[in-house]
Amino acid sequence: MCEDYRAAATIDLEHDRESRERGQRVQCPLLVLWGEKGKIGKWYEPLAVWRDYADGPVDGHALDTGHYLAEEAPGATVDAFEDFFGAV
Repeated sequence: MCEDYRAAATIDLEHDRESRERGQRVQCPLLVLWGEKGKIGKWYEPLAVWRDYADGPVDGHALDTGHYLAEEAPGATVDAFEDFFGAV
């Protein structure tokens, strides 16, 4: 988990900026999940944010969780993955 946060604040951020400068966009279908009790859905429109970065279809929804979806609602998280990957 700590490595993920480190990468997001360093090399991942650098790579994201570089790909945006080149005009690269996500081409594959995306599943966007966020916690209903968290801040993401209150601060942003998650699907709209990701549609700005993608050419492929973007789908998703909030789960009845806070920030840690998989830890707080593992069944609902897996169900969302199975629905998404079964549909792709």
